[in-house]
Formats: sequence, structure tokens, C-alpha cells
Amino acid sequence: MAIEKVREYFRRFGMEDKVMEFDVSSATVDLAAEAVGVEGARICKTMSFLKPEGAGAILVQMAGDGRINNRKFKDQFGFKAKMLKPDEVVEYTGHEIGGVCAFAIDRDDVDIYCDESMKRFETVFPACGSDNSAIELTNYELYRYSNAIGWVDICRLPGEE
Repeated sequence: MAIEKVREYFRRFGMEDKVMEFDVSSATVDLAAEAVGVEGARICKTMSFLKPEGAGAILVQMAGDGRINNRKFKDQFGFKAKMLKPDEVVEYTGHEIGGVCAFAIDRDDVDIYCDESMKRFETVFPACGSDNSAIELTNYELYRYSNAIGWVDICRLPGEE
């Protein structure tokens, strides 16, 4: 199971006990927020995009209330946002939809970023490889443990045009 892979990944940092498993689904932002007991915006969702010409994938960790701003995405990465298909998500991340996270990624052709939308919060809750898991991390920890290569600003938050 992918959650065991993620738990093993966090073991090297002495953080495997921080991985939470729920008796209920946390496969969506709303379900995860309910399971964790926080507002949906604090759920860190990992969006996955295909690089041009099959060159790999980009994962963007963003706040649960954020939406991709296509103009900002293209300005940042130089190509139009195209989300991975479900089978491609598993291929590139090793995680099924509902548990996608940027931890324990074993591919060199996957670039990981954190979106500025999460900096509004002291801690956020990304999934841990299953549709009933999460871990609480500071933004610094999220950046570090996901091996992110940069912060980006590609989201549109509620109330923004």
C-alpha cells in the first residue's frame, strides 16, 4: 500500500508516527477537512500536471480552497496546464487519486512545487498515499519533506478574480 511506503519514507526523519489514518475517507478536501477537524483551506491538495512531450510531471501542493489560475500556470511553467489522467497519476506518483501526495516519489522526471496559497497557515494537512490519511506539517516541513524545488504562485483563491 502507498500509505506504508509514505510511512516508511517518514521513518527516515523520525516522523512516521505523525501519519494519521482515519476510519473515514479523506479523499476530497471536504472529507479530509472533516476527518482532520480543520477548515478545508488548510488541507494541502497535490495537483498533478503533464509536462510537454511526455517529459514527466509537475506536482503542485496547494491550499484546499485554491484553484489553478491557467494564466499564472503558463507564465510560471511556459506551457498550458494539462492534468494527468488517473492512470498517469499512479504511474508518476505511485499514489491513487484521493491519496496523492508529494512524498516517497521515486522518479527523477517529477518536479514538485509548493504554492504560496498555503503560507496563510502555520500548518497544513497533505495526504499520505491513501484516501484516509494525512499528516500535519509546517510549510517549511512540507517543502523539505516533499523535496520541493520552489515556491510558486499559480492559484486563484476564493474572492480573487
